Amino acid sequence: MFLKTSFTTVIVGVFVVYVLHTCWVMYGIVYTKPCDSPDGDNCITPFLASNPKLQLSIYTALRPNAEGGHTLIHKEEEFDVNIKFERIVNVSLPKKTRNNGTLYALIFVHRAGFTPWQDQNVVHLVAQLTTYMVPKQPEISLISGEDQTQGQKEEAQQKKRRHGKPAAGDASDHPVSHWRSRLTFNIVGDHFLFDKEYLPSDVHRHLRLAPNVKKMVYLPLLFVDELSNRVKDLVEVNSTSMELPLTIAYDSISLGRLRFWIHMQDAVYSLQQFGFTEKDADEIKGIFVDTNLYFLALTFFVAAFHLLFDFLAFKNDISFWKQKKSMVGMSSKAVLWRCFSTIVIFLYLFDEQTSLLVLIPAGVGSIIEVWKVKKALKIQVSWRGGKPTFLFGKLDESERRTGEYDTLAMKYLSYLLYPLCIGGAVYALVFLRYKSWYSWLINSLVNGVYAFGFLFMLPQLFVNYKLKSVAHLPWKAFMYKAFNTFIDDVFAFIITMPTSHRLACFRDDVVFLIYLYQRWLYPVDKTRINEYGVSYDEKPKGKKHKD
Repeated sequence: MFLKTSFTTVIVGVFVVYVLHTCWVMYGIVYTKPCDSPDGDNCITPFLASNPKLQLSIYTALRPNAEGGHTLIHKEEEFDVNIKFERIVNVSLPKKTRNNGTLYALIFVHRAGFTPWQDQNVVHLVAQLTTYMVPKQPEISLISGEDQTQGQKEEAQQKKRRHGKPAAGDASDHPVSHWRSRLTFNIVGDHFLFDKEYLPSDVHRHLRLAPNVKKMVYLPLLFVDELSNRVKDLVEVNSTSMELPLTIAYDSISLGRLRFWIHMQDAVYSLQQFGFTEKDADEIKGIFVDTNLYFLALTFFVAAFHLLFDFLAFKNDISFWKQKKSMVGMSSKAVLWRCFSTIVIFLYLFDEQTSLLVLIPAGVGSIIEVWKVKKALKIQVSWRGGKPTFLFGKLDESERRTGEYDTLAMKYLSYLLYPLCIGGAVYALVFLRYKSWYSWLINSLVNGVYAFGFLFMLPQLFVNYKLKSVAHLPWKAFMYKAFNTFIDDVFAFIITMPTSHRLACFRDDVVFLIYLYQRWLYPVDKTRINEYGVSYDEKPKGKKHKD
């Protein structure tokens, strides 16, 4: 006979297999099998092993193939691949680039004493110095209406008169050319011996063999780091931008890190092909660029467990509310608040054009919270003549008693909550700047949600105290959510985060510890059905026993 397997066990098993498979894939990315016999015919030796004198030359051109002319912007005559450097140069912009055009950087690494077009052993790559993006809308003071300094206003008016079109900085939905103020590239400093039969496919497209040599020799592995191109470094290009600064950054890189970077760069490019915007891709880039590689691996494992606990909490929460027939012992106000706050956060993320990776889960969570409100208030929807009709179920005596405690708790909280929220909204209206009245309203609401959200966790604690029972709570979902809260706490203090976010994590821990104290204070008898007709495993068992 087959043993009965629960759905949770299957999910945990799939999760373990996924983690092990990911570890194996990551190992295959960072490890490359070297050539066993250096003198064999299958070995590909590095050109850098002979210590040649190299030169770095960087040009700009309107086309990636340098047709139509090119301009030298930087040169390193004694270029050492093992020495890190950073240079800032001023780049003159051609007229076509200033008129919403593009510009490319041509990076050449060649032997000293030769020009890039004379050296047969030259390696080069092309990087785009401009990108197209919708300009950020200006933020204004909703009281005074001021959005720019006097000098900026005069400049914008002059541009408008000169070109007869909206100046840069005016609200526009059309993408315009932006300058990438940072150019980062790397060369593999390891003298690695490749085996021709085990040459990785990701390295193969970056590897170029030296011509006119008897033995296979590969030229320096040059790589342009596109992940370092961040939205915060972009500068809008307009007709008056005659010259813009460019930071040229170079560093050597290991072969394993190069392969990892190639895969991550390809992943970001694929997301952009699927419709992700520059801002969406920038958030993903920040994960890799701003994080240490070893810490990034730790983050993967923690995030994987975070996802598992999220799913288990979601599954248990849905199961609990699906079979929930009575609201005895449950705070309806807390359910309504969670629904309201989730929708506000979703609208805030939508207004800020947050990544779809965050926006979609927030939207799904909002739908689930609306469904929970329907269950909590016993709302039934019927359609008559194409119009919806809402019917509210009746409450029994125990549910009305719970509602009275819930209302009393909210009454006490309102003395503190309403003045703080109104004061915060007035402060933001007078002293801060927003794109529109809608943005001010959403930001004020979401600030109230983040700052005072923990207050709406307290009515449930008050109901538990008055009823002297916690048997009505979904403890499995609580535990999984608590594990995720503890994980968030660790990363909130390891990673640089705002103080408000750290306090938000800490307050959730405090409330959960109070829940645990109440669970210890009001123990549940596992051998009988409790006074609310629910057993310890949160499943209805029929008629309740007499006490």
